[in-house]
Order: sequence, then structure tokens, then C-alpha cells
Amino acid sequence: MSESSLRGLALLPHVRRLIELALDEDLGRGDVTTAATVGHADTRAVAVMNARVPLTVFGLDVAAAVFALVDPRIAVECHVVDGARVEGGRTPLLTARGPAAEILMAERTALNFVQRLSGVATLASRYAAEVAGTPCRVVDTRKTTPGYRVLEKAAVAAGGCGNHRFDLGSGILIKDNHIVACGGVRPAVERARARAPHPLRIECEVTDERELTDALDAGAEVVLLDNMTPAEVERAAALAHARGVKVEVSGGVTLATLRAYALAGADLVSVGALTHSAPAVDIGLDFEPA
Repeated sequence: MSESSLRGLALLPHVRRLIELALDEDLGRGDVTTAATVGHADTRAVAVMNARVPLTVFGLDVAAAVFALVDPRIAVECHVVDGARVEGGRTPLLTARGPAAEILMAERTALNFVQRLSGVATLASRYAAEVAGTPCRVVDTRKTTPGYRVLEKAAVAAGGCGNHRFDLGSGILIKDNHIVACGGVRPAVERARARAPHPLRIECEVTDERELTDALDAGAEVVLLDNMTPAEVERAAALAHARGVKVEVSGGVTLATLRAYALAGADLVSVGALTHSAPAVDIGLDFEPA
């Protein structure tokens, strides 16, 4: 994704609906604590969102949209851009100025988005660093939080990794259950070649050298080597590359093993953990003294 498309995410109708759902979840019955303390008078506040640990930032525009939906009088100034690396120690990310009660109402939802998405971007940056200097690229999967896919995949891109399929309509990837349903690798690939829309490449998952040979002979354009060791990937990649076929590796790849797969000849390594296992990062929203 380009920087301009990242900035426009908060404007997408889908993302706006997601923000509205999150706010309804948290504010559907009001904020009784704020009503009982700050109230809804003209008390104004300045609140700073701070990174408390080193991280790669993502989601600030979404946070700004949260504040705007709660109360358009809240003015938000972002101090860094999405995709920036910050060192923590209370590094300011954005400042919100406006009615204190409404900032408090928006606080948790805004933080939830930024903490979650910055966690994805931060983990992606670690994976991207592991393959630096190699032709290999790390990509995500469809193992995303329901409803968050466009945001989580954008966070992956901001962290320096790539995006695999966005949905089932954006690419042909023949996996184990397709192969069983079709009676084998070769008939599955042959059917796909006969019926697939012209612009889509045909990728097929294989688990051993026999299946790899069947996929290559049937005309697969990309092969997905599933749960192979680096040594097995090296042999399989040599066979595939000799036929002009790209190689993706998937299944149990970790930060500790990633570089070995990249050096073994993988063109792509797909990692579901980029989205399904990224921990939220420590970011806070602190009111400045009046």
C-alpha cells in the first residue's frame, strides 16, 4: 500500500462502520464515570498519546477519526506518520485538544485501535528486518481479526512486509482440501488452469517432492511449500526455479527460523502470526495539567 492509501483508510466506509461499532460497544449506555465527575460542562483538556515502548506506529488516522466521531470539536494533531519507528519513553504520537468529557469518552476506543494496529506493524517490522539483504519477502495471510482485515493488512505493509490475498476472490490458491476434493494435485491445477479468470496466477500448496512435481507438470505458476524444513525448501526451490516458478513457504515459520528459509531460496514466506499473534503495544493517553 502507498503512503497516500494508508492515510485514507480512516475515510473508508467499512472502517467508519468499524469505528462506529467500537464506539457503540463502549459508549452505548453512556460514560457514567465521566458524567459523575467531569460532567458535560465546558471543561477543556489537552491529552497526549504517548508511546511507552519502542514500536512502529500505525492507526493514528483511525484514532483521529474516533475523536472526530465522538465530538468534532476535538482537534487532533499527529506528531508522527503511520509507519514511523519511535523509541518509546513517552514519545508523543498525537495530541487531542477539546472538551475533556468527550476526550475521555473516546480515549479507550482510540487507544484500542492504535495499540492493536501498532502491535501488528511492530511485529511486521521485526520479520522484515530478518530477511533484509535477501530477495525474500514476508507476507501476511487471511488469518486476520474479523472486520479488521483492511486495517491489519495496512499495518503489515506499514511495518515493511507484504500483503497476500485480501479475500477469496483476489487470487487462486489451491490448498489441501481443494486437492482432496479434486482427487489430487494434478487434477486440481489442471481444472484451475482451464477455468480460472485470465489475470489470476495459479498457486498450489504442496507437501513433498511428488506433489511438487505434479504441480509443476500441471502448470502451476507459484508453489506453496507447506511445513518443509529449510533443507527440503532448498531442494524444492531449485526444482521450481528451474521451471521459472516462484516459491512461497508457509507453516510454522518463526522469527528464529525465517532467515534460514529466505537463504534456502524462498521468494515469499507467508506468516499468519503477523496478524493473529501480534501483541498490542504499550501506548497511553495522558492529560496534561490544566
